[in-house]
Amino acid sequence: MDRVSALDEPLKKTLGAATAKVMAEHLDLHTLGDLLHHYPRRYAERGELTSLSELPLDEHVTVVAQVADARIHTFNQGRGRRLEVTITDGSGRLQLVFFGRGVHKPHKDLLPGTRAMFAGKVSVFNRKLQLSHPAYEPLSGGASAADAVDAFANELIPIYPACKQLESWKISKAIDAVLDRAAEAVDPLPPALREGRGMATLPDALRKIHRPRTKADIEAARERLKWDEAFVLQVALARRRYADTQLPAVARRPVPGGLLDAFDAELPFTLTEGQQSVSKEIFDDLATEHPMHRLLQGEVGSGKTMVALRAMLAVVDAGGQAAMLAPTEVLAQQHHRSITEMMGELAEGGMLGGAELGTKVVLLTGSMGAAARRHALLDLVTGEAGIVIGTHALIEDKVRFHDLGLVVVDEQHRFGVEQRDALRSKGKQPPHLLVMTATPIPRTVAMTVFGDLETSVLDQLPAGRSPIASHVVPAADKPHFLSRAWERVREEVEGGHQAYVVCPRIGDDEEQPKKKTAEDEAEKRPPLAVLEVADQLAKGPLSGLRVEVLHGRMAPDDKDDVMRRFSAGDVDVLVATTVIEVGVNVPNATAMVIMDADRFGVSQLHQLRGRVGRGSAPGLCLLVTEMPEASPARQRLAAVASTLDGFELSRIDLEQRREGDVLGQAQSGVRSSLRMLTVIEDEEVIAAAREEAVAIVGADPDLERLPELRTALDALLDKEREQYLDKG
Repeated sequence: MDRVSALDEPLKKTLGAATAKVMAEHLDLHTLGDLLHHYPRRYAERGELTSLSELPLDEHVTVVAQVADARIHTFNQGRGRRLEVTITDGSGRLQLVFFGRGVHKPHKDLLPGTRAMFAGKVSVFNRKLQLSHPAYEPLSGGASAADAVDAFANELIPIYPACKQLESWKISKAIDAVLDRAAEAVDPLPPALREGRGMATLPDALRKIHRPRTKADIEAARERLKWDEAFVLQVALARRRYADTQLPAVARRPVPGGLLDAFDAELPFTLTEGQQSVSKEIFDDLATEHPMHRLLQGEVGSGKTMVALRAMLAVVDAGGQAAMLAPTEVLAQQHHRSITEMMGELAEGGMLGGAELGTKVVLLTGSMGAAARRHALLDLVTGEAGIVIGTHALIEDKVRFHDLGLVVVDEQHRFGVEQRDALRSKGKQPPHLLVMTATPIPRTVAMTVFGDLETSVLDQLPAGRSPIASHVVPAADKPHFLSRAWERVREEVEGGHQAYVVCPRIGDDEEQPKKKTAEDEAEKRPPLAVLEVADQLAKGPLSGLRVEVLHGRMAPDDKDDVMRRFSAGDVDVLVATTVIEVGVNVPNATAMVIMDADRFGVSQLHQLRGRVGRGSAPGLCLLVTEMPEASPARQRLAAVASTLDGFELSRIDLEQRREGDVLGQAQSGVRSSLRMLTVIEDEEVIAAAREEAVAIVGADPDLERLPELRTALDALLDKEREQYLDKG
């Protein structure tokens, strides 16, 4: 254990309090281990100088260049002094300026011919780029010191992720001070695995990543450090999967001639091949005596609810109860309505396991009246209700089940791990778990984020679903496109159909969204709001049509009333926030206009678009934006408009957002532990690491024979992350 505590040593012990404070506050580096894992972003080579011809204005840069000229100018009748230094790297020239008393040292250091690293903020003076008072570090003792030049000739200079308070080479000096301690790093890879794959040891990899002699050193180090990240994470997930297989659960096998058979017999259509094969995977899991943990991902409208309902009916047949957890009241009500409609008279049953087929399907949400709520709770505890659909109200202490056998979680990414866990703890034994998402996840991300869940994918759309045409409407560049968009909405309504208009905000002076992007800052306009847009449309381009609003701050009864009337065709245009994002199913709605579409993420736009084209008429989705053509936001929208393939979009989304969002806040509330591994590019490493992890955990679940790996797990999975993995 002494070896691990060596790298847990606070930085101030080695580097001094001042440097350690800057590292902690600005770079989130606290221990020797943190600093050793702060890898260079790139490497500058002697001769391969950072190009002066492409300097970005107003950014902090590090350049490697040679002094061409240095002169002192006096002004203010000799009282003021200014040192002007011209540097060059062959691609361009740059002026450095030093003023006042600070001119003597650089004048002495920066003689013509001196090569140095310079860091500062690029500004413009007299229409020329310059660095004012840059920090600098000479790279060799001038042209005469041939030995020094030779020593430096082949060196790769690491350029570290830096900050204004601490330049790259100061970080480099700090690394020099601690690099010997890399020898004390505990190597998490079992020796047989490391040797079998011909990889460097961890201390060796750390030395090579920070002080490479050749490009081959960098490659070898990167490969090894990627493996560490992938492998330790996969071992954590494999241990969780293994622990789950050791838990007891009640096997729930469908009963011939039961509810499920009766339901299937009434279906007016045949299930797609995908639905049949995924159902078989689920039924096989339900029949085992340890809890199912399955992720069901499928395109918007691929029929996930049908698959989940059949699983719930199988559990009711086997004498258990099933609970479906939805993220919003609108969605819980929608699921309740569609499931009772799909089941027909089978949803009006008597007692669980009674001779007559059928069971009660109850709804439980936070805003229900006291009497209805009491009734629902009673139906659950007596077992009268075989299926319950609800929001997080299901998790409250008062809720008791007769025999909870299956938990279905819809839109997993909206539920904290604790909430899922609380619901699972309501079974006498751990219930089976089916997690559904309509946000398709690339295979690698699924392996990395949901590696503890078995995965089923529904990628066929049921017969009768229509294609959706999507177009970007550049409202600022081409205002007439927006006018045409409203004409299209009117045409759809005149053709007997309905439309959605989606806005990022509710309006009526609610608080502004806190999260601001650079693009938001650039335009300062608050996002468009439902109440204002609905008013403008009703008085303007959509006057005469029945326009209504739907948003999260309406009373639940009002929300339900609007949704019912929209479903019944009594509302032509529904102006809404993203409350309609998931699960809302109105087959007659054929058009959607998304205002300020650039304010939504890629997967959110894909979800929203999935609300149209649900019937036999083709769907239309118009993405309205005021962003300029060259902006990243417009590229994102163009990508959404160009494909209906959610898996393709999720890859684009991930490439733009990077993994931090996927593995960090979004999933667990802690920052991503990935420094070297990129989920999309390192698919093979992740897959190979998963295989190795499964084999190792299968042979030695407690890692008793691999104490170094256990130590590394404890170090990498800090407490919060460990809890997250434990609860998943």
